[in-house]
Amino acid sequence: METTLQKYLPERAVMPCFELIKTNGVHLKIVNHRVTRHGDYRRLPNGLHMITVNASLNKYRFLITLVHEIAHLVAFEKYGRRIKPHGEEWKQTFQHLMVPFIRPEVFPNQLLPIIANHFKNPKASSSTDARLSIALKAFDTEERNQKYVFELPYGSVFRLYNGKLYRRGNQRVKRFECVELATGRLYLFQPNAEVELVE
Repeated sequence: METTLQKYLPERAVMPCFELIKTNGVHLKIVNHRVTRHGDYRRLPNGLHMITVNASLNKYRFLITLVHEIAHLVAFEKYGRRIKPHGEEWKQTFQHLMVPFIRPEVFPNQLLPIIANHFKNPKASSSTDARLSIALKAFDTEERNQKYVFELPYGSVFRLYNGKLYRRGNQRVKRFECVELATGRLYLFQPNAEVELVE
């Protein structure tokens, strides 16, 4: 397990993560890329704790995702299954589990203030914190063919991963109004939504 973790995590995070996995009886499965999620946690009928994390994540996003999912397990075990999946109990657990990792031996200096700010009130997904998501994306090894919605000019047409076409409209506070061309329906997009520019 340690050898596997070395491929996916920052070097100084391997042993602490291995301990978290061992202590909490986690069965970790590293899976192919999924568009809709970075990872997930579920308790299996036999009582085992299964956590999956996408293999395609860079090591910093992999670490945050792994600890995010372990926080679900720990919060459910401590507070019971009736808590909200991303409620206060989970947030406090996630913050507590992440504290030992928020240091320069684990994360690059340019990420530390952004991560520290995110963990004042962690979101249900690191992708919904646009600033953190964009900062983490800078460490991806694959070449980026897509654009963020906030980078597109007003009125441009873009395609989502599911093939649907949209036209970018006005910005509302943080999110962007986008009209689906096939239906005329208005949707709000996070600024860091990754899309393919069509025209």
